Amino acid sequence: MLISKIYLNDFRNYDELNISPNSIINVFIGKNAQGKTNLLEAIHFASFGRSQRVQKEIDLIRWDQPQAIINLTFKKFDVDQFVAFEISTTKQRRILLNDQPIKVKQLIGKFNTVLFTPEDLFLIKGSPTNRRKFLDAEISQASPIYFADLITYNKILLQRNSLLKQIKDGQVRIDSLALWNEQLTNVAVKIIAKRLEAIDKINQLANDLQQKISSHVENLKIVYEIHHCEILPADLTAWFNKKLFESQQADIIRGTTSIGPHHDDIKFLINDRDIRSFGSQGQQRTAILSLKLSELEFLHEETGDYPILLLDDVMSELDAMRRSALLKFLNRQQIQTFITATEAEYFPRDTNAEFFTVQAAKVDKLSVND
Repeated sequence: MLISKIYLNDFRNYDELNISPNSIINVFIGKNAQGKTNLLEAIHFASFGRSQRVQKEIDLIRWDQPQAIINLTFKKFDVDQFVAFEISTTKQRRILLNDQPIKVKQLIGKFNTVLFTPEDLFLIKGSPTNRRKFLDAEISQASPIYFADLITYNKILLQRNSLLKQIKDGQVRIDSLALWNEQLTNVAVKIIAKRLEAIDKINQLANDLQQKISSHVENLKIVYEIHHCEILPADLTAWFNKKLFESQQADIIRGTTSIGPHHDDIKFLINDRDIRSFGSQGQQRTAILSLKLSELEFLHEETGDYPILLLDDVMSELDAMRRSALLKFLNRQQIQTFITATEAEYFPRDTNAEFFTVQAAKVDKLSVND
């Protein structure tokens, strides 16, 4: 995956931006609130058709403007492709892939990115919801079928929860749950199975990277935790059906479904110790760095192509050893990367990269003599 051109018009604080990035590492230097993160947000938007920072798309449009445009020209398997977004204050947004209108669900997997932000450093100690979102986003880019299953699961879950409340209020009979239980089980089992498969692959990749970054003194293990399940059952479908039945009365009282992949979690172990509780800050940061780099390798193995890597102001959060290991890895694997930073000092003078300055949404390329 390689971006050759980026065009923004009235996106965030950019009135107009047109750049042709370097094929490997692109570094954008500037003070805070100048537009560095907005650029990465636009690139990441092209993967999922939504922002990771705001809920309302109208917030992406520059002040007092009617619409925002994101255009990316990129190569995938050496084939030129083009994705465009029109976000309007008055009309429904449009997505074009190679000049053909598409929907969001058709976009997933066409243009893959991995985003690493300072907030990701708190992924281990943060909420299970964020860890599930991370895993779902990663698998969805490699498998549009999984993404479709997630959409189906959430729709069924909403219907079942609504039915639980109706049963509690005496509006419908309890036996009407049977059909929704069957549908929920079928999709839930597929989602859990795919997550377990992905975690198994990520585990191998992340541990290899963890050992290299830690000079072979730390082993990283990522464990998928099924809610209310200590040992993985041989027959997941039978187990899920049983748990749905056992929790049925409690679910009716609460009006929500207490069993399912929407409650599952991920645990991180270093040398068999849970680093959520016992790990140092350095161990947690190294583990997240290994996890993000393994995400690149996972998508490469699943799709045959490396995604675009977006690093938003994380160099300041890593020590010199981890920064050096990261830059060497990116150059070795030839992964196109976009990095934002407030200081050029985070990058050694021999860093093989293209440097840009960002000031008041104006992006200028730095010459080798600057």
